[in-house]
Amino acid sequence: MIKLMLILLTGGLAASPLRAAPERTVLPAIVGGVDVATNTMQQIYDEVKTPFKYGVVLAGAGTNEFVDCPSVFRQDQHWYMMYVAITNKIGYQTFLARSDDLRHWHKLGRVLAFTGTNQWDAWQADGGIALADYHWDGPQTLETFAGKYWLTYIGGQRQGYETDPLAIGLAWTKSPAQPREWQRLAENPVLGPQQSDARSFETKTLYKSQVIHDETESLGWPFVMYYNAKFKNGFEQIGMAVSSDLRHWTRYGTNAVVVNGAEQQRGISGDPQIVKIGDVWVMFYFGAGWQPRAFDTFAGSHDLVHWTKWTGPHLIEPSEPYDRTYAHKPWVLKYQGVVYHFYCAVGSEGRVIALATSRDLTGKP
Repeated sequence: MIKLMLILLTGGLAASPLRAAPERTVLPAIVGGVDVATNTMQQIYDEVKTPFKYGVVLAGAGTNEFVDCPSVFRQDQHWYMMYVAITNKIGYQTFLARSDDLRHWHKLGRVLAFTGTNQWDAWQADGGIALADYHWDGPQTLETFAGKYWLTYIGGQRQGYETDPLAIGLAWTKSPAQPREWQRLAENPVLGPQQSDARSFETKTLYKSQVIHDETESLGWPFVMYYNAKFKNGFEQIGMAVSSDLRHWTRYGTNAVVVNGAEQQRGISGDPQIVKIGDVWVMFYFGAGWQPRAFDTFAGSHDLVHWTKWTGPHLIEPSEPYDRTYAHKPWVLKYQGVVYHFYCAVGSEGRVIALATSRDLTGKP
């Protein structure tokens, strides 16, 4: 009896494994979405296309390190790129680089390390910025929530290249431009494939995510997350979740919002990035498996839920020695009239980060 009273007084019962987990539910998605008109999709393509490949802007240190997954923001008159790196195929960690012109990048250091412990994220810590400025041609700064800057990351317990299963966590800092370790949430992982409300397309692994702040709360929630996930190898779809505090997430809609290759049950749609051009939401993402090679493309939406897929020319696809295998995983922004499209390139130089632009910036005649 005394032992039980001590547990109650110290809050120990809250940490007890006997306590039932909160019930998880999936929110029904709004219905009646309207497609983005064909001419509007063409106008978006004409605005965002980047036919000029500038080349490799960030590479690993030596032949055993690969870099991946760029996300870019502006802070204190400098540009910063959050990216991930894997050495000797052990697992991904997250790093920071800085630039003054978006073309020449200087590595600063690590911001999220794998822990090497028995935790859920022991050997994978693959992060990307959250609450980025999604306004097209906007200042490209980061928004804070609760006085902190945020990232989302995919974590896993096993070594290797994105070894299953992977789940999504969040971390925060008050100094996003400094190469310091970000603080992980105690609630992590906030979304995972083993949760009771995991939908049919996400029961094996969850991948890259982006969180935006919808100021209008058009879906009834301020924070909206998009991420790709899979239930079997080679078939990944993009789904949604919503939150009021970044710590607790509710899956939104029973189905994925962007699916390609459904008839063949094969094809990857992944690494979503959300911007807003005029009154249309635009999702940049990469495709693989449902058309030849790997490439970047986009979709448009009026309501954040129903997405019209672009079916015209790819934004980026393999064409150069350094991206002959893959040209994918987009981060796209517009600055001083130029569109910059950062992407992961795999080819003659290993796995690197490359840049394409809407204007030729190489100085070639």
